[in-house]
Amino acid sequence: MTTDSLPFMLGMMRLHETPGLHAPERLADWIEARLDQGLDWFDHADIYGGDGLNERLFGQALRCRPGLVRRVRVITKAGIRMDRGDTKHYDSSPDWLAGAIDRALSRLGVERLDAFLIHRPDPLMEAETTARVLDDAVRDGKVAALGISNFLPDQWRRLQSALSSPLRHHQLQLSLNHASPLFDGQFDALRQDGLAPMAWSPLGGGALFEGQAGRALENVAAHHEVSPAGVALAWLRCLPGAPVPVIGTLTPARIETLGGEAGLKLSRREWYALLEATRGHEVA
Repeated sequence: MTTDSLPFMLGMMRLHETPGLHAPERLADWIEARLDQGLDWFDHADIYGGDGLNERLFGQALRCRPGLVRRVRVITKAGIRMDRGDTKHYDSSPDWLAGAIDRALSRLGVERLDAFLIHRPDPLMEAETTARVLDDAVRDGKVAALGISNFLPDQWRRLQSALSSPLRHHQLQLSLNHASPLFDGQFDALRQDGLAPMAWSPLGGGALFEGQAGRALENVAAHHEVSPAGVALAWLRCLPGAPVPVIGTLTPARIETLGGEAGLKLSRREWYALLEATRGHEVA
């Protein structure tokens, strides 16, 4: 399994906020159109929409058009619990993760998850027992590849030391206005350990397009005749390992624009000028 040369993944975190895509046939049309554009990776989590709602909507669309199942590539994450009336907490216990994998397979209507990620590091995790259930899921053909999200190096290495299967992916917050992993050793560590990076919130929740950073993005965008968002994603792709952005928009025109701009290459000078504008100071 590889995400090499993928322009971005389609994050499904806002599906529940898009009523126009809730009817299975309408969502199936949307999925098929994205596949025809060469975009086949869809990023889920069991908390998106609450209690697996977005996974369930996606699965209903696949069931109404079964031919799409073999074409989609599905990632999902679990480990954050937001049970009604309970304290929000993390759960990497074997029973919870094993159940989460089975529930995701059932909701999504697929036989195998292309990647399964633990959503957040759990201080109460027993690495050996957690690793055992993850290895079993790979061995049983339920999961093609394993990964983590928002882990620090020592946290993922503790889990990897107990696993027989390799960790393949790390989904981390990374963008022009959240570039700290590039300077605190986290990004170097995941590269050293062979983890393929996925960047969540690659556009900084929209805050990137305000103030000095926004003006810098607009200037570079005007020079290259692309959108400021296209420049922000190109900034990420300049990094070693070409982190794959996970974008949240479901708007076809927006997706088409960003896809068409995926070949943009920034110069080293442009890359650092954007970083300087966003941070408000030059590099040391």
